[in-house]
Amino acid sequence: MKGILVAEYGPPEVMRYIELPTPEPDDSQLLIKVHAVGINPVETYQREGGQGYTPDLPFTPGKNASGTIVAMGKHVAGFSIGDRVYCNSTIGGAYAEYVLCSPEHTQLLPETLTFSQGAAIGTPYVTAYAALFARGKAVEGETVLIHGASGGVGTAAVQMATAAGLNVIATAGTEPARAMLLKLGVKTIVDHHNPEHFKHILEQSKHGVDLILEMLANKNLEEDMSILKDFGRIVVIGSRGQITFTPRNLMVKNASITGVTLGKASSDERTQAYAYINKGLQEGFLRPIIGKELRLQDAPLAHHLVRESHAHGKIVLIP
Repeated sequence: MKGILVAEYGPPEVMRYIELPTPEPDDSQLLIKVHAVGINPVETYQREGGQGYTPDLPFTPGKNASGTIVAMGKHVAGFSIGDRVYCNSTIGGAYAEYVLCSPEHTQLLPETLTFSQGAAIGTPYVTAYAALFARGKAVEGETVLIHGASGGVGTAAVQMATAAGLNVIATAGTEPARAMLLKLGVKTIVDHHNPEHFKHILEQSKHGVDLILEMLANKNLEEDMSILKDFGRIVVIGSRGQITFTPRNLMVKNASITGVTLGKASSDERTQAYAYINKGLQEGFLRPIIGKELRLQDAPLAHHLVRESHAHGKIVLIP
């Protein structure tokens, strides 16, 4: 099979499109013929070997894939050969024509969704659910600020927050991204490239926000405190470096900051997230937004694009 291999840490161009062995499932695994691969920012950090993300070399990147089951172990139950599925986590890496998945990380893909949409579900939607509800404790009627709302996690969080009756304020950096958010029903959208965008957010919210989903904590965390209500919460989903922070700003508001990463999610948390997500997909209030489809061999370009912060929807690779 063809796939992507990273043999050294470095820029996107270290990813090589080569012939790799086709994996074989053991008694408890599924073998998926991959139709689409979802690109996540964390994979760019893994490829760089930075920020503590240092998988052993060589490796094939990727956690999210969708496709059809072509083989399965004798102890696997609940699935059949030919099923359309999506995977939240893979064994051996998703940037390939075939991938192994464990049943606990695999879900049936509704017929109403494309394979590209299936590849956009896993990490973004489970992360958004965890950030809003498990960590953020969002309650109907509260105001939530979603930074970088036009990316994979952002669009998932917008859909969930809207369905939950939250007042959504979203930021995005381009006109196409803001237009997309408008179509998703967001009434208050702010350009985060505007130096005064925090002032505008405070004006729009009138009394501040209850919850902030933060995609770039190293840039925004200090200013987030200026628009947070007393007893407000900040959930850190992404960060690309260090920051100087004033703890007293947190203390005087009795506020809290927490982080979210799927690697620490319990089995119960994943089960709750999947139940909510699959319900949303079936009922139609959750619908992955695809921004760009690229060939599998264009993985280096995809990594450049995902780090340039111009996303409006999910970037996927098609083997």
